[in-house]
Amino acid sequence: MLLFSCLSNIVSAQNDSIWQQKPALNISAFLDVFYVYDFNQPQGTERQAFLFNHNRHNEFNLNLGIVKVGLEHTKYRANLALQTGTYANDNYSEEPGLLKNIFEANVGLSLNRKNNLWLDAGVFASHIGFESAISADNWTLTRSMLAENSPYFLSGAKLTYHPGSKWEFAGLIVNGWQRIQRLQGNSLPSFGTQINFSPTEKVTFNWSTFIGTDDPDTTRRMRYFNNFYGQFQLTEKFGIITGFDIGTQQRIQGSSVYDLWLSPVIIGRYTINKNWNTAIRAEYYHDESGIINPTNTPNGFKTSGLSLNFDYSPTTNIVCRLEGRWLNSKDKVFETKNTLSENNFIIAASIAIRFSETIAH
Repeated sequence: MLLFSCLSNIVSAQNDSIWQQKPALNISAFLDVFYVYDFNQPQGTERQAFLFNHNRHNEFNLNLGIVKVGLEHTKYRANLALQTGTYANDNYSEEPGLLKNIFEANVGLSLNRKNNLWLDAGVFASHIGFESAISADNWTLTRSMLAENSPYFLSGAKLTYHPGSKWEFAGLIVNGWQRIQRLQGNSLPSFGTQINFSPTEKVTFNWSTFIGTDDPDTTRRMRYFNNFYGQFQLTEKFGIITGFDIGTQQRIQGSSVYDLWLSPVIIGRYTINKNWNTAIRAEYYHDESGIINPTNTPNGFKTSGLSLNFDYSPTTNIVCRLEGRWLNSKDKVFETKNTLSENNFIIAASIAIRFSETIAH
């Protein structure tokens, strides 16, 4: 008993000393300025309702600007990031007031001695998909259709476990499908899971899920969603990302009939040299019932896409990008000057810069 008491006191003293250590403070910023020319020449400046990034025509604008402060400690962490730009205006349009300007606001605590079990709560990046709202983190300038139509952010609590360097497991309880504030009239929380496996530094497999609803209680339709992707660095210069989203939703409340949507994508990136990269993307989005993209057309939203981009990075914190993108739909869903078209072609350009400075105590 005396030995156990001594050991407990030693461990407690060590834990106290760890908690008393001062955290590191990180200050960072990101800016993405862009120009897009849409050859359909839509009437307004906003191009397509199902896009949330770089979604202006013939206009220089800020897609996303972020200022972030982060705390890093062995036992706790916190992030506060404020945003502005067309992405914030479009993708957070359902959020009231100043909530539109929150990119991230969360606090995390370590739950064990190994510090491989963490609980984070607040507003945080979604566990779904391989593409971020921060364009410089992605292989292509514009986002894939499956990324644009699945959550970029969530609000709730997330439990993450790292049993080793190869595996990561997470479980989430959140306010809904890409919502900071819970939908008025909905009392049901939503749930998510994630399994990430990286057998080597060059290979990653991921499976993420969402279970919940995006309706009030009176018309509640359950939604079940799966996101799969694999990332493979096949050679020093060439890599591939393959992704696949599939979801179902009840047709009406209490129904055993479900509508389905799905989206495959493949992206290949080639590193020309230390300053230049190029990437090509092929994608498809199938939403016949209009669950995610209602079109009120006979075939719904059945759209294929191809894109090609070239990136120039004079230094690691700056990237200049040029992309051509063509979309083709079974029905006329793309706005033009006077009518709708089955085709849409754009040329997009962007200059993005990031800054990060860590102050260690």
